[in-house]
Amino acid sequence: MSLVHQGVLRDAFAEVSHFRSELYACLTARGDALFELCDALLCTDGPVRTLVDLALAPEHRRGHGALYGGLNQGRIDVARLRRALAGAPLPRAVDGRLVLAVDVSPWLRPDANTCADRAFCHTFGRGEGKHQMVPGWPYSVVAALETGRTSWTAVLDAVRLDPGADVAAVTTVQLREVIERLVAAGQWKQGDPHVLVVLDAGYDAPRIAHLLGDLPVEILGRLRSDRVMRRPTPSLKEYALSYPQGGRPPKHGGEFVFGDPATWGTEQAVTVTDTRRYGKATAQAWDRLHPRLTRRAAWLDHDGPLPLIEGTVIRLVVEKLPSGGVNKPVWLWWSGTDATTGDVDRCWQSFLRRFDIEHTFRLFKQTLGWTKPRLRSSEAADRWTWLVIAAYAQLRLARPLAADLRRPWEKPTEPNRLTPARVRRGFRNLRTKTGTPTGAPKPSRPGPGRPPGSKNRHPAPRHDVGRVLATGEAYTRPAHHKVGTKPRRTA
Repeated sequence: MSLVHQGVLRDAFAEVSHFRSELYACLTARGDALFELCDALLCTDGPVRTLVDLALAPEHRRGHGALYGGLNQGRIDVARLRRALAGAPLPRAVDGRLVLAVDVSPWLRPDANTCADRAFCHTFGRGEGKHQMVPGWPYSVVAALETGRTSWTAVLDAVRLDPGADVAAVTTVQLREVIERLVAAGQWKQGDPHVLVVLDAGYDAPRIAHLLGDLPVEILGRLRSDRVMRRPTPSLKEYALSYPQGGRPPKHGGEFVFGDPATWGTEQAVTVTDTRRYGKATAQAWDRLHPRLTRRAAWLDHDGPLPLIEGTVIRLVVEKLPSGGVNKPVWLWWSGTDATTGDVDRCWQSFLRRFDIEHTFRLFKQTLGWTKPRLRSSEAADRWTWLVIAAYAQLRLARPLAADLRRPWEKPTEPNRLTPARVRRGFRNLRTKTGTPTGAPKPSRPGPGRPPGSKNRHPAPRHDVGRVLATGEAYTRPAHHKVGTKPRRTA
């Protein structure tokens, strides 16, 4: 073993030990029970099926009552834990840039009538593969992305969305706080490349870019294929040549209709890349395009004139899809202007890396059992969510230290290329070296409970689930969303 490799292992071990000590300091009430629950989550063999099974792990030295007591009555200093996650080593792009992805993942609770704060979560692929709205707790998650094909991300923050919340407004506040913590932790310094934030089609990328205009960030979002953008406002000279009869100068230029190639004009930049997974990938970019804003919805209460949020529109077309599905072009909007061929390639490749966060959600739900507990309180759900995030952060920091404990039917893998599930297999051996800051459990007896045969005189209250707006008013389906109406272009 070389001296460089030994130094890497020592640094990784120091990072894991420091994060575990910081995690224990963040558990301000019932910390021993919560910390041992997190250790049991890391060291249990196989996927987590039920929450109470974690109490049988050797790392959890307390009873199942302490497990539920920690989730229901414990307290976590979330602000300090967020700072610890921002201060840990983070993955970066080839040019040293931080790339963040934001997405919403639901914790579905359709039959939990006694759970408060449930909202309708958008789901796809359940039943007949249709879009459905299922009651549950939606969480907005921010994660730092790596380069190349990988299933690893660095989760930095998670916020539960309240019913009727403005997703764009909540995401903007969440991203602002994450960027401020990264700057405070020294992850971004003056002169570094701007942080790139990648969004999917469900977010209003131009609005988020406008709200975060004072931060060193760039927004890259996916747009629907029926959008209409506007070109830059023509100069007075161009206006005089086009309209010699005079009149009021226009506020917007000509239309750029995604579905009409006749309106596209000449591209700003074009790149063609041969990829092993998608074949030939062609990206076209048009500079200084902006949406035409109107005083409705999110811009209804905007003070002053509506802004012109200019950016670069990128159209990505690949030769083939690995799944063999319908190959449709992908439209992206980047908040930067004057894009070069390098900027175009960086944007569409970073967008493809956004799907790595889906691997993290699958690991949370299928392996770590994030959505398995049937908790009644939304506050307990938040505590369990942060324990899952803390456990995943320890797996990521322990990645260089893990040995390949593969099954007989699995292929050998390089130590630093192990998946999170395979790193988790050997975490029990690492835990014996790092130790645990928890104290020994105290002997106790279970309470008497409710006498057998007696009725429950304090039933849990029931909570209705309904779509409400941020103003508190009831949701009504817009006329142009009803079945049978003709779809229209969105500007």
